[in-house]
Amino acid sequence: MAKLSIDLKAGKLKDERDVIVGIDLGTTNSLVAYMVNGQAVAVKDAAGKSTLVPSVVHFNADQEVLVGDAAKEKLITDPAHTIYSVKRLMGKSFGDISNFEQYFGYKIIDEDTESLVKIRVADRFFTPIELSAEILKELKRRIEGVLQAPVSKAVITVPAYFNDAQRQATRDAGKLAGLDVLRIVNEPTAASLAYGIGLDQEAEGQKIAVYDLGGGTFDISILSIENGIFEVLSTNGDTFLGGDDFDRAIIDHWLAVNDIPASRIQKDKHLGQTIRLEAERAKKALSTADHYTGSLDDWQITLSREQFETLVTPLVDRTIVACNQALADAGLATSAVDHVVMVGGSTRMPLVKQRVAKCFGREVNAQLNPDEVVALGAAIQADILAGNQQDILLLDITPLSLGIETVGGLMDVIVPRNSKVPAKVGRQYTTSVDGQTNLKIAVYQGERDLVEHNRKLGEFVLRGIPPMPAGLPKIEIHFYLDADGILKVKATELRSNVATEIEIRSQYGISEEDMARMLIDSIQNAQSDMATRALLEARNEANNILLATTKFLVQNKSWLAAAASAEISRLAEELRQATAATDKDAINKAMETLNEYARPLAQDALEKNIAQAMKGEKV
Repeated sequence: MAKLSIDLKAGKLKDERDVIVGIDLGTTNSLVAYMVNGQAVAVKDAAGKSTLVPSVVHFNADQEVLVGDAAKEKLITDPAHTIYSVKRLMGKSFGDISNFEQYFGYKIIDEDTESLVKIRVADRFFTPIELSAEILKELKRRIEGVLQAPVSKAVITVPAYFNDAQRQATRDAGKLAGLDVLRIVNEPTAASLAYGIGLDQEAEGQKIAVYDLGGGTFDISILSIENGIFEVLSTNGDTFLGGDDFDRAIIDHWLAVNDIPASRIQKDKHLGQTIRLEAERAKKALSTADHYTGSLDDWQITLSREQFETLVTPLVDRTIVACNQALADAGLATSAVDHVVMVGGSTRMPLVKQRVAKCFGREVNAQLNPDEVVALGAAIQADILAGNQQDILLLDITPLSLGIETVGGLMDVIVPRNSKVPAKVGRQYTTSVDGQTNLKIAVYQGERDLVEHNRKLGEFVLRGIPPMPAGLPKIEIHFYLDADGILKVKATELRSNVATEIEIRSQYGISEEDMARMLIDSIQNAQSDMATRALLEARNEANNILLATTKFLVQNKSWLAAAASAEISRLAEELRQATAATDKDAINKAMETLNEYARPLAQDALEKNIAQAMKGEKV
């Protein structure tokens, strides 16, 4: 007979036979783990060999989806339809990734907006959330094949420095894959659970530094373990630094040595993928060898470990700066750190181990497989949530400050970075104008003093404030930050008790209703309300572009060539016709075509307008 226990989150009884799995959704590889007889175990493939699923998605000519090793085989032969490193795009706009967009073998759409990037595959368009969901579906299939039972609950890890938008995107991807994501856990924190259990009583009352360098992100976290309580003291890192960047350093070196312009690999995606995979092989080989020799088309390519380490030293230096900052935030000297544990495949590099050991003044601990340790820790956290390890408590922190915009565009921090989560923090404000009855509250995340330099998470309006002289209303704003780092904000005018609240769902997330529709669509493989919503959004965006195009043609008629004006008009008409139809992908394609043609002309118009404005002026 199955045991029953209280599910604290749902307030219901649950069957303890339900399996909650731990998932490491990685940039290069992903894997899933679960508990067996009190031990965390990473699930192997059907052949019983590798636990890793390459985080690669391929769409064939019939739009069938391949994930993992089968998709990775298509990286060179069909790069335009094979998506990799999608984790680096989670919760990102094109502006966030424009510095390294040219290195991808597939098409990322630049819509000149702050919305989530889209990836074009043939004539279809996908978000990073949808692509990540395909990877999670493959992990779900793998664990269900091992257990011979359905799995619907999971703990998913993210880099500690993932912001609210990226965490929401990860949670949405899990839901789209048919998983109830019970907790979002920071990767270094998950790794500390795996190492902490292994260190057992030896780790009690000690400080642990977790250095996590993966394929696309870097994190450093300082933790304290005391009486089964894992407390995160500080965290730091860079979501734009990882093994991919080491590969690019090699690529740039080889291009320079062979006098190959970077534009060539941008145009020739086959060549770009070939040289990228060759760079990855060289990086891995140089972890154990002193020299690497390979061939690439007509070129003989070589790289010594000394050359490689010279190329990547600036990148490793950036991780050391973050380590020192994390120590400072925790108020600790390096001598106070008892263990330095290594996480992520990139930590296999001898240079990384040497520099980290030098930074902390002690040998690093790499006793667990760096590729598996995060998933193992996620499985342990899942076991804690299942109520099977009641003597362990995880106290995590928020990686970035949260606050609101005040007069003058200033950021007033309400929840400082490195605050413990879950958390509830409140602060009182007042009005600045006599008789003010409405107050707009804009919520931001970041460390800069001006909100324009931080990430806007959302905004709402407190309405119905009784008219009073400026400074008299008492408005209390509370931030509620849950264990996943997801934020809810409530505002109350205390004299009248007028109140409103919002769960911050950034523009990068997907609403619960949208998620339900997409799930139904994926299960039934039929038209759903989500398709209608996507069509309406595409039409709205297209109409905005058409209005801007008309305005552009009128304002720049004096200098715009007749041929260019005619071509813009033709492309605009094609977009207008597509908007009148019901194919959202056709609308997206027409928008992309118009944008690509008009972009250099818009740049010319800007330069002409600046020149006109500066006429007669001296600099």
